[in-house]
Amino acid sequence: MYLSRPPKPALRPFVSLIWTSTSRTPVSRAGRELVLPTGSMHIAIRLDGPPLRLFEGQDDAQGRTVGASVIGGVRERAYCKEAAQAGRIVGAMIRPGSIELLSRTPAGALAGRHTRLEDLWSHRDLEEVRNRLQDEPTAACRLMVLEQFLEGRLPDLHGIDPLIAHALLHFDRGVPVGDVVADTGFSHRHLARTFADAVGLTPKAYSRLRRFNRALERLHTRPNEALAEIAAVEGYSDQAHMTRDFRAIAGVPPGHYRRLEPDFARHVPVDARAGTSGQIPSRREG
Repeated sequence: MYLSRPPKPALRPFVSLIWTSTSRTPVSRAGRELVLPTGSMHIAIRLDGPPLRLFEGQDDAQGRTVGASVIGGVRERAYCKEAAQAGRIVGAMIRPGSIELLSRTPAGALAGRHTRLEDLWSHRDLEEVRNRLQDEPTAACRLMVLEQFLEGRLPDLHGIDPLIAHALLHFDRGVPVGDVVADTGFSHRHLARTFADAVGLTPKAYSRLRRFNRALERLHTRPNEALAEIAAVEGYSDQAHMTRDFRAIAGVPPGHYRRLEPDFARHVPVDARAGTSGQIPSRREG
């Protein structure tokens, strides 16, 4: 069971989505999956079931346990984790440039890794929200509890840096980095440094990831659209360019991804023994 919705209006400048899921997959059937990057950070709180376990490469048989409550930093490439097992999870997708308001930690310090929430939030706050979430009988009630907690962590009258908001708006529209730099009046170096601190990616990497996600959405929702057409529409120089980018970010080429027909666009099943579904990233977090 999966339930998601936009948050209440007061949170929408900072949080794009809140969600909760309940998995009944038995432990004996759990496998691995590649989770493709979105360009956003996320908060996930596992209320029961096993904690998050990550794998660092194709030959990593044991993996590494991170924790039950984490902030997932923005990243440029897919990561491999143990697929969902029995348990309830509650989470939120954080808009780029907003995580520091909720965690008091710059996005750049959290990028490319999963960080335990207990390392960022007080033990009392985390225990309070976990206890309240566990006590709620329905998914809808759990979403309201998470919403209230996140709203309470926002400082008064504090918003996203206008420079970052301006850059994000234009990058999301596909405006080239150079044009955005010229429009702001700041130097490329200043914008790149400020943007990376706030978002966790450089402007170039963020723009590349946005283009990838637009192509990914078309691949997943338009199974009969030609790859060359997708590449042209989404601004790649040609199909080969899109294939190189897709393989580097997702771990599989676009044609292979389409043949796998994943149920969820950003969750790609992995055969850890044969590697038939993709290459498990070997780049370590951090």
